Amino acid sequence: MSEKWFQRSAVAALVSVIFLIFVGAIVRVTGSGMGCPDWPTCWGCWVPPTAAEQVDFSKLDIAKYQRKAERMGRDPATITAETLKKEFNPRHVWTEYINRLCSLPVGFFTLITFILSFWHQSKKPAVFWASFTALILVLINGWMGARVVYSGLAPGVLTLHMALAFLLIGIQTFIVWGSGRQQWTIELLQADQGRGVKIMLWLLVFCVLAEGVMGSQVRELTDAMSKHQIIPRGEWGPQLEASWMYLLHRSFSWVILILTIMAAMKAKKFQVGGLHKPALGVVGIVLAQMLLGVVMSQIHVFGAVQVLHVGLAAILYVLILLWLLGLYRAKSRA
Repeated sequence: MSEKWFQRSAVAALVSVIFLIFVGAIVRVTGSGMGCPDWPTCWGCWVPPTAAEQVDFSKLDIAKYQRKAERMGRDPATITAETLKKEFNPRHVWTEYINRLCSLPVGFFTLITFILSFWHQSKKPAVFWASFTALILVLINGWMGARVVYSGLAPGVLTLHMALAFLLIGIQTFIVWGSGRQQWTIELLQADQGRGVKIMLWLLVFCVLAEGVMGSQVRELTDAMSKHQIIPRGEWGPQLEASWMYLLHRSFSWVILILTIMAAMKAKKFQVGGLHKPALGVVGIVLAQMLLGVVMSQIHVFGAVQVLHVGLAAILYVLILLWLLGLYRAKSRA
């Protein structure tokens, strides 16, 4: 089977996951996470309703909704067919349903990539097992998606859901890099000069992942403020600054910036041709993320900025890994 189609399938799987992260961020920002309060159906329907009149609330399992309300800290006695009808929001319904639909290409392309990897198993065993692991992770995270709904958007479940998505992205990045006929490499002036950059990039990987986990915790704070409408969105900044997690998340971004600059300066000195596209992308996205953080902390917590902030973090992670992989197969002139 052609390596070209194998790599195209791997790229499609990776892109579909990144796209799903953007869509998932839109779901959280718009507060649509419970737009479909059941799974795999939506309000008991296989095709989501566009109006409350299309739902037969008398046939819903009210006890199930009451248990979910209790997990979310609400009085289950307040949940009735009438209150559910009042809470029905077609915009939230379809935002969440589109999010579910966007998960289908992830499963499809990951499965196709795994099937195609059989033809290259003998030549690229690591890529084959990575493809198998990616498929298992997709299945686990699909199950986690259902847990998110059943838990009533429990904070820890949401963070774990995002962490598994980033683990999947890392494995898929390796598959994309390794599935081609020739892996992308970096040429160094001398063989041992890439060691320092590798160390910095590994630190950068762990820092980006830690920053992502902290960012997910901060988003849980904004989710709570949005859900309960405690204060207007324009006044979220001062409230967030009262949280140590937010302050740590904001301050930690400087560590990422410093590591990025140090790695870029060292790489520019030793890499033939200076900084390559992945490295330039890392520097650009880190600077963009800092700017977006300033906008949210000093001006306004715009929903679009939140979505972009989350999505760019996923792309940043991919580019750092590609930079690392290129160094591990680096060639040298000396």
